[in-house]
Amino acid sequence: MGEVSADAVTLDLLKEAMGTVRSSPLGVINTPMIPWCQTSLPLNTHCNVLIKLENMQRTGSFKIRGVANQFARRPAGGHFVTMSAGNYGKTFAFALKHYKSKGKVVMPESAPLSRANLIQSLGAEVERVPTSSLMDVVNRCVREDNMTFLHSYDDLDLIAGHASLGLEVLEVNPEPDVVVVCCGGGGLLSGVAAAIKLSGCETTRIYGVEPEGACTMYKSLSEKKPVSMDSKSIASGLAPPSAGRLPYELCQRYVEEIVLVSDDEIKAAVSTLYRSGLVVEPSGSAAFAAIVNNKIPDLEGKNVVCVLSGGNIGKDELANFPD
Repeated sequence: MGEVSADAVTLDLLKEAMGTVRSSPLGVINTPMIPWCQTSLPLNTHCNVLIKLENMQRTGSFKIRGVANQFARRPAGGHFVTMSAGNYGKTFAFALKHYKSKGKVVMPESAPLSRANLIQSLGAEVERVPTSSLMDVVNRCVREDNMTFLHSYDDLDLIAGHASLGLEVLEVNPEPDVVVVCCGGGGLLSGVAAAIKLSGCETTRIYGVEPEGACTMYKSLSEKKPVSMDSKSIASGLAPPSAGRLPYELCQRYVEEIVLVSDDEIKAAVSTLYRSGLVVEPSGSAAFAAIVNNKIPDLEGKNVVCVLSGGNIGKDELANFPD
């Protein structure tokens, strides 16, 4: 697919993608939204928070929304390549199996080995490389092996699929004051933000949350262009080598601000959520970490949505978090 601008993302496009996602044979779930006050989670600010439980999504994260829309628009039986730290790769492999296609996931060496093994168990090939080499390997696969590249965050079909999460939020809360979403390459954040703003919620403030050591979108918005960096974070799913070009354009248009959380704040968030019965991976805990550490301004008395974006964390990883 050639480059497209943010103008290509219309409400009609997003609604069409939502229909595709909801009817997908991959079995995408309309995940629950629960009031924070009905959990044992701590909250210092007096506001009404709804938690969107994408950690309960099929394949364990929001990624299946975008993947469902991507694969619906591509021929079955193809030969695909992607790059992913885990969640997209897992969902990509799940879709390959369903559509009887072949593919390879190029993973950063920093991603947990257990995730690479899981992706391989679903039938996809895995190649682990330094983060800085991800796109070089993808380009080699396209050039030498004639594979089709499916981008894990900078792709119109993917972003439109992810926007279904934002439209689901509005079905429960038609006019949220604040929506807080994690941000890696920006596919989820840009899709959710576009869905909410294009639906007429002009006053809703949408915040993205990135790790301090992997703040590609934060830097991109500061420098007014998509940037790359040597990303390092315990939240490997939020640490791509660069911000996506289309996500950057959409975030520039629809997102209030990117806020940053530390790895220690993310670790504490994972532990707090787990003690309250919610299994959420580090990448999926970023929005929660931002709220409990008072990184989001002016929440008093507001209706707030917090997205827990994924729950793919193994027992071996949980053992490394504080009790």
